[in-house]
Amino acid sequence: MVAITSPAFKQNASRALADAGLQKALGTAKGAFLQRRADAVARLPEFEQLRDIGRDIKNHTLAHLDFYLEAFEAKVLAAGGKVHWCSTADDARATVLEICRAAGAKTVTKGKSMISEELGINDHLEAHGIAPVETDLGEYILQLRHEHPSHIIAPAFHLNREDWEADFRRLHTDLPADRVFHERRDILAEARTKLREKFLAADVGITGANFLVAETGSSVIVTNEGNGDLTQTLPRVHIALASIEKIVPTLEDCTSLLRLLARSATGQDFSVYTTFSTGVRRPADLDGPEEYHVVLIDNGRSNMLGTDFQEMLRCIRCAACMNHCPVYGAIGGHAYGWVYPGPMGSVLTPSLIGVEKTAMLPNASTFCGRCESVCPVKIPLPAMMRHWREREFERHLTPAAARANLGLWAYLARRPWLYRLATRAAIGALGLIGRGRGRVASLPFAGGWTAGRDLPLPEKGGTFMARHAKAGRGQ
Repeated sequence: MVAITSPAFKQNASRALADAGLQKALGTAKGAFLQRRADAVARLPEFEQLRDIGRDIKNHTLAHLDFYLEAFEAKVLAAGGKVHWCSTADDARATVLEICRAAGAKTVTKGKSMISEELGINDHLEAHGIAPVETDLGEYILQLRHEHPSHIIAPAFHLNREDWEADFRRLHTDLPADRVFHERRDILAEARTKLREKFLAADVGITGANFLVAETGSSVIVTNEGNGDLTQTLPRVHIALASIEKIVPTLEDCTSLLRLLARSATGQDFSVYTTFSTGVRRPADLDGPEEYHVVLIDNGRSNMLGTDFQEMLRCIRCAACMNHCPVYGAIGGHAYGWVYPGPMGSVLTPSLIGVEKTAMLPNASTFCGRCESVCPVKIPLPAMMRHWREREFERHLTPAAARANLGLWAYLARRPWLYRLATRAAIGALGLIGRGRGRVASLPFAGGWTAGRDLPLPEKGGTFMARHAKAGRGQ
């Protein structure tokens, strides 16, 4: 299982800021995502209209989620597959293990799947004698390093090329000493050589699903590597793991969302591979699984329906919010302490595992609004982070000093005459402390701010209210 370290967010963030290798990787990678997305959006004049369409499709589906899930199951059964309904992570892990045991599986290949990270599938299978093999290149190197993804579409976002090469040499001891990896494709070729035998030996293939189509009973995966297709067509058994909000009504709806997904995620018009899987192999098919299982996972999602956080279930996992987030860009994904980082994780993680364990995350935002402005389905992420902050305060999870300061501010704010007096006194005190330097380098009770930056002195002319009143008098 993934260790939940969200309560240690501040310590995690401090370590991330001091990690030179991580800072190099973040500086190299994040700019490319932003520019590619901007270019892709510029090539599609109707992109903003398409965002409205995507939002409306997801809203409609969530309003009728039970109907579309049942329709999806009926189509899967008609195509020879089976749907497993799992309320909790424990239910899902037990279901996957049961399917693998029934297949006599010793080796399981996996496509990249964040829901499998949420469930801790790898650890669970290993504990029961089944070897899971990650086949996505990023996930493969992370499995060799015994690390978890730091980004939902680029799992090894936190690594530099030299890290990859060093790990391949350390873990692939049969590599010739003079072998040089000049580019990413060289590492990819080496990984393919190692993984080919795993693909052929696998008894079961596990993938996630970007979408589930109620109209046809199909699961859809979107990748830029061929590993996803091999994972679901070569083994005798295919398991598609998907949370319940991945359902969409029709193929046309799915196509609309696919047009948003790749452009928002990687700046491509379409990903290299977009694969629809529908049922088991038919007599005339050249390949495909003999068994097709869809494991539908709730794990807290249904509790979000009808709440302030329902709109989070529109998320199509493009990662645009984290790619544009200044906080994520400074500390990377591991600092968030669980599966889902960045703004979307700061909303989703408290919803799934409780704000008591994750109260730091909704505060990990500047509220600049960039996440909402680039979200392909217009999720109001800052508003939902504010809702979590409200719940944090209501449950007395906020640090005592912060609660005391807010209480003092509220007391003053309800008494305007006292508020004006206090602000004038504060401006005068800051002027005295910073006199001669033009700034305040250290301030009692504000060490968290001044430890990393100076506090600028207030502008001359008094408080805003005083200046506003003066302007109103025409002076």
